[in-house]
Amino acid sequence: MNSVLSCRNLGKSFSQSDAPDLEIFKNVNFELASGETISIVGSSGSGKTSLLQILAGLDNASDGRVIVCGQDITALTQNELCKVRNQNLGFIYQFHHLLPEFNALENTLMPLIIAGNESKQSHEYAKYILEHLGLGKRLTHYPSQLSGGERQRVAIARAVVNQPKIVFADEPTGNLDNTTAHQVLDIFFKLQQELKTSLIIVTHDTSIAAKTQKIYHLHNGNLESPLTK
Repeated sequence: MNSVLSCRNLGKSFSQSDAPDLEIFKNVNFELASGETISIVGSSGSGKTSLLQILAGLDNASDGRVIVCGQDITALTQNELCKVRNQNLGFIYQFHHLLPEFNALENTLMPLIIAGNESKQSHEYAKYILEHLGLGKRLTHYPSQLSGGERQRVAIARAVVNQPKIVFADEPTGNLDNTTAHQVLDIFFKLQQELKTSLIIVTHDTSIAAKTQKIYHLHNGNLESPLTK
């Protein structure tokens, strides 16, 4: 298997001054293959967002290692980690976090602008992504002029514009109604298949999890063996 991410004996706990350490999860082990889609489901407070943030290098583990695209990100400096995230990873959150003063195309290009990689080719690629997401006629519209579903599609375009190896999605349609949520995800999964980007999605919604190839359950601090379709 061509693995783009693996974790070994991953654990997360928090110190408490007047009580034993609070253990969120322990001994998490799994592999993510190139182009593979997986979901992590669990009840509220189960630790699935904490796990996602550690896998993405946004938080530190208490134990274990995370290997992303051949690099042990638990051993990197902050600057090295930022470089790995910018070059290899994309992020989609429950709230779109679009910048209100920039239009849809500019918001999509923001990761490349920040990295100093903006070019004519990147503009054309951003337009291509937005067109695939059904926003070809909304390129110059600002977030306030877009619907909730359209804003989240711009957030998806921003996540994939740097052609990442892995996209991390944390309850990516949590602010949308059920019909809009599934429409947005269906469009995204078609794009994901074309780009062959790996995907890790955290959700409490089993119908959304069912769209991925493997489903992991985080329960009582343990990541249970995946259900594979």
